[in-house]
Amino acid sequence: VVLRPGSGSRQQDPLSGVDGLALASDPVGTLNFLAMVENLQGDSGRGYYLEMLIGTPPQALNILVDTGSSNFAVAGVPDPDVTSYFNTELSSTYKSQGIDVTVKYSQGSWTGVLGTDVITIPKGIYGSYTINIATILESENFFLPGVKWQGILGLAYNALAKPSSSVETFFDSLVRQAKIPNIFSLQMCGAGLPVSGSGTNGGSLVLGGIEPSLYKGDIWYTPIKEEWYYQVEILKLEVGGQNLELDCREYNADKAIVDSGTTLLRLPQKVFSAVVQAIARTSLIQEFSSGFWTGSQLACWDKTERPWSLFPKLSIYLRDENSSRSFRISILPQLYIQPILEIGENLQCYRFGISSSTNALVIGATVMEGVYVIFDRAQRRVGFAVSPCAEVDGSPVSEIEGPFTTADVASNCVSSISFHEPMLWIASYALMSLCGIILLVLIILLLIPPRCQHRYTDNDVVNDESSLVRHRWK
Repeated sequence: VVLRPGSGSRQQDPLSGVDGLALASDPVGTLNFLAMVENLQGDSGRGYYLEMLIGTPPQALNILVDTGSSNFAVAGVPDPDVTSYFNTELSSTYKSQGIDVTVKYSQGSWTGVLGTDVITIPKGIYGSYTINIATILESENFFLPGVKWQGILGLAYNALAKPSSSVETFFDSLVRQAKIPNIFSLQMCGAGLPVSGSGTNGGSLVLGGIEPSLYKGDIWYTPIKEEWYYQVEILKLEVGGQNLELDCREYNADKAIVDSGTTLLRLPQKVFSAVVQAIARTSLIQEFSSGFWTGSQLACWDKTERPWSLFPKLSIYLRDENSSRSFRISILPQLYIQPILEIGENLQCYRFGISSSTNALVIGATVMEGVYVIFDRAQRRVGFAVSPCAEVDGSPVSEIEGPFTTADVASNCVSSISFHEPMLWIASYALMSLCGIILLVLIILLLIPPRCQHRYTDNDVVNDESSLVRHRWK
């Protein structure tokens, strides 16, 4: 059941079922949401992963859940930083498509070959399904020391898929073959726990719907502005209840996205600076090293202290489905002042769980560990509800409240001109090329005698490198 904001009564959500039972619209019984509870492990520092069986006979691998990219890729050869890999030669159902695929990151990259094979998810939907899979043959700074996953599950839209958007994504394949609703939901349970701890923090990836036991209170929905990343519209930020008073377009420069593969809350530089100044001004710490805010230094306190009481809460306002209303997600310091290292028997050291970004506001694990997130692709919206596991010392560390009026913000905080879609990129480059050719012809006609033969230049090469966010960009 889902309580619609402002409805005043609880309504049955046709996607969620009751108590995790299979849906009435699911005649083959592929869905049991309770079976998917606690099917993730990991931590905010190194990601949350899902066990998957690939090939025939099945090979078990842990796969990083990433809503900020769109390729399903696994280690295809031995690597010093992975404990196992998918050996295609041992699978009788693997079929290579012979297509090379490369994904570049600001910190790392991988290159592999596209193929298909069957997969099953032990704690997911029932059945085996044929999926596009890239086997990673070479990588640089992609598999990191200490990670317990051997592949990545990109759950964003096919617009980001490599080598082209024609590659059917993992989730699109599940929707088509298993006939499940086009919706999934995600809970990450690492609030207040060490950033890079045992890697056994719980979490849940619910494929095909919403599990009622994973949230409390209302689900608040915000529209998906564009179907590539899960792009949303941020209206304003508050620190300690005080509005930052920035133009709302600053929060969406050049996009605002929800990405489980990003470890931090990443903010555009101007927004980040304003947030740091506001936190420093409202905190109870008189002097604080700038290295803490930039991520180059840790702050340490005696283990008997609770430094979270020294910092304010941070609130993010998103536009509601009713555009004249908004709602806010508030995270307490327990989510953005993150334990990372113990020194001796007495000291606990923390990092700042917010960082600056050159090209996006990214709602990553810092925020997502406080909420249950519903990626409702069918209705083109992202939902947020308070997560029961977002507690530290028995107290909630996140809040979702609303509705609020949007009279004090612009009617549109996202640029109306978008060059994110591949066709728009192609059209823009084509127009620029045409203008360039016309200008070149005019110059030739002005400077060269008419009887001279005209010359031409090669068209510019258009590079289609999508950026990828986390502690690396996809």
